[in-house]
Amino acid sequence: MSRVPASLLDVQGQNAARRIAINKVGIKDIRHPIRVPGPGGRMQHGVGVFSMYVNLAPAHRGTHMSRFIQLLNAGEHVVSVAAMHQLLENISTTLNASQAYAEVRFPYFVNKQAPMSGVSSLLDYNVTLSGERRNGENRITVKVVVPVTSLCPCSKEISAYGAHNQRSHVTVSASGREPLGVEALIRLVEEEASSEIYGLIKRPDEKFITERAYDNPKFVEDMVRDVAARLDAEARILRYTVAVENFESIHNHSAYALIERDKTAP
Repeated sequence: MSRVPASLLDVQGQNAARRIAINKVGIKDIRHPIRVPGPGGRMQHGVGVFSMYVNLAPAHRGTHMSRFIQLLNAGEHVVSVAAMHQLLENISTTLNASQAYAEVRFPYFVNKQAPMSGVSSLLDYNVTLSGERRNGENRITVKVVVPVTSLCPCSKEISAYGAHNQRSHVTVSASGREPLGVEALIRLVEEEASSEIYGLIKRPDEKFITERAYDNPKFVEDMVRDVAARLDAEARILRYTVAVENFESIHNHSAYALIERDKTAP
C-alpha cells in the first residue's frame, strides 16, 4: 500500500505563463442522485446531470477541480431554486471566485389523467435549472421542454378532409423575482397548445384530443405568441425565452419560432 506524501507540489496553483483570463472552467456533465420537490410536498427521486464552473483570473494557472466534486458529494441534492442559490454561494466561496455557474438537467414526471377515460400515466418533461453568480448577485433560470400537439390552420382551411398535425416542443426559459414552479410552467404552455398530450390514452381520449386540436388550430407563430402573452402577464417572471418547434408531418424539416423578452429593460 503506497503512502501519500505529506506535501505534494500544487501545480494548478502556480502562476500562469499566459496572462489570459478564463470565463468558465470547471466540470461538465457529471451525474449525481437528486431529489426534486413537487406540489403538495411530493418528492421525486432521480439522477441529475450537473455542470459547475467558476471564472479564473489571468495570473492563476488552474482551478481546483476536486472541490466541485466535494461540493456535489457533500449530501444528497435537493433540486430547487433555493438550493441553487446555496450551491452558487458554496461554489463561489469554496473556490474563491467572483463568478460561479451551475446547471442541473433532469427529467421531471407529471402524473396525468386522460381527458375522457381518466386513466393515469406518467409523462416526462426535460427540465434544466441553472444559475449564475456575479459580484454576490444570483440569477436563476428554470427551463422546461413541453411536448404538445399542434394542428395547421391553413391545412384545416383548404382541405376537404381533416388537417395535418404534428408533435411540437415548446421550450420556455424563465427567471424572475420569485420561483415559478415547473408544473406551473408546464400547465401554462399546455393550455396554449392545440392540445396537450398524455402518456396513456384510450379510444375515447384519442377522439377527444383529435377533435380538440381540430377546433384549436395554431401556426408555430400563433403558439409562440400565445405562450409569450401568458409569460408577459405573469408578474413573477422578469425575463423569458420561449421557442416552439413543430416537427412537421408533411415536410422533412421543422417549423420554428422564438420570442425573448427582458421586462426590466427600458
